[in-house]
Amino acid sequence: MKVEPGTRNPEPGTLEAQFGPIDIYLFDQLLRGRIQPGMRLLDAGCGSGRNLVYFLRSGYEVFATDADAASIGAVRRLAASLAPELPQENFRREPVERMSFEDGFADVVISSAVLHFSRNDTQFTAMVNEMWRVLKPEGLLFCRLASTIGMESRMKALREGRYLLPDGSERYLVDEAMLMRLTSTLGATLVDPLKTTVVQDQRCMTTWVLRK
Repeated sequence: MKVEPGTRNPEPGTLEAQFGPIDIYLFDQLLRGRIQPGMRLLDAGCGSGRNLVYFLRSGYEVFATDADAASIGAVRRLAASLAPELPQENFRREPVERMSFEDGFADVVISSAVLHFSRNDTQFTAMVNEMWRVLKPEGLLFCRLASTIGMESRMKALREGRYLLPDGSERYLVDEAMLMRLTSTLGATLVDPLKTTVVQDQRCMTTWVLRK
């Protein structure tokens, strides 16, 4: 496995080598059997591919998008190392809100630490709707995103869903009412109750998992 500068080679045969730096809540979906080999998986806003190591190693039909050219380059190199049979065209430089995949394309769509970078309400809604469009009926949408849940009084509202967080960063934040309203609007089934991790005096990260 070729690693990017600034990373290290995991020891062969270890869990780190098998799964990479996968989001622990995405790993939970694997443990529950909701993401199975043979499924077509799309990582929407993939970054350098931190969540794709296991899926590439395990024969999934993996696709990914990111607006950043360097990120797509990194994922293509990762795929060439771990799953050379996959076409490089599976990994596309394009924004989440304007993906080139057809309707009902993927069994699973992953959005890990992406939606809170939305510039405003319009972009956030466009990204959610686009991921929902490319998801198959009965498919699984996994989202992990920053929220106000659990630290409402510590977040400073700025404009159009943007907040200043206690850690000094600026993010687009959701709350429970918004996520439940979106779940209903999409006609989705909430697979798990909303789960939020409060990172001490910094931020809150919520896991939102839907079935189409």
